[in-house]
Amino acid sequence: MMSVEDQIQLGKLPPAELESQILRYRGANRPEVLVGPGIGEDAAIIEWPDGKLLTVSSDPIVGAKEGAGRYLVHVNANDIACKGGDPAYLVVTLIIPASMGKGFAERTMSEIDQECRRIGVAVVGGHTEITDRYDNPVVMGTMIGTTQYRYRSDDLSDGDVVLATKHIGLEGMAILAHDRPDLLGSSSEDELDLMCRWLDDISVLPEAMAIRHLAKFMHDPTEGGFLGGLSELSRLGRIGVEVDFSSLPVDPLTLRASVELGFDPLKLISSGVLLAVVPKAHEKEAVDILADQGIKGAVVGRIVDGGGNLEVSTEEELWRLLDMPRREIL
Repeated sequence: MMSVEDQIQLGKLPPAELESQILRYRGANRPEVLVGPGIGEDAAIIEWPDGKLLTVSSDPIVGAKEGAGRYLVHVNANDIACKGGDPAYLVVTLIIPASMGKGFAERTMSEIDQECRRIGVAVVGGHTEITDRYDNPVVMGTMIGTTQYRYRSDDLSDGDVVLATKHIGLEGMAILAHDRPDLLGSSSEDELDLMCRWLDDISVLPEAMAIRHLAKFMHDPTEGGFLGGLSELSRLGRIGVEVDFSSLPVDPLTLRASVELGFDPLKLISSGVLLAVVPKAHEKEAVDILADQGIKGAVVGRIVDGGGNLEVSTEEELWRLLDMPRREIL
């Protein structure tokens, strides 16, 4: 039986509900936002700082229900951070199935508001709509920021080193621990809880801000994981990469699961891991700065003239794992 909550009009939310349930979640207060979200306001007006470069990124969260707002903020902010930028403004589009009701829209905006306040981002506009055409929500964000850096893949050269932060596959393992704990049968409750909390490390803002003055290029390896991210870098810059497989930071829990389930952890979605290319002369300085910030960083390879030993890959392991038959949890 459909509840009163779910018996709602399709299309845009009525103005009163839009103001009370959506538009009040504005993220951080930034004084340069002259006109923000409001009924009848078609676009934001932002006073632009002199001498800054505009950097813009857009990413959706499709199908996710729990934590969709949180993920949306950070996957978009990470892309701005990889350009050496400071995320500043977010535009949000919510397409919500009628079966999920307006409550989901407000919960998602509340999450977005909380995460935006944490990193100093203002929500400056967007669109909210209830539809009967989809079974799962579509949550879309466009992040705008400022940067003073002009990273170009063409500037990468033989001998530059590649750094990786945190540990490879952290996002994929957190998703498995949260959504498919049955696949991680040898893990204790404490280990499952630890892996779920790896999603707290999904932002690369701290490390990107710490070493952006040393970097020649930075990249967030999302779908396709570590190998996918390096493959994109290699293709973009038309360069070779020599990977030091003995130094790759892979957590023991990830290694154990990869053996038990038969997947390659280097091809597991890895938001939260920053790949940064720095000149050889700044290798130690970059690693030391990360350590001073309490962030693990490892030199995982170098740029080379020629092919290198990188296995070019576009494969993502997570989707196959999520589709595996369910196992009984003892």
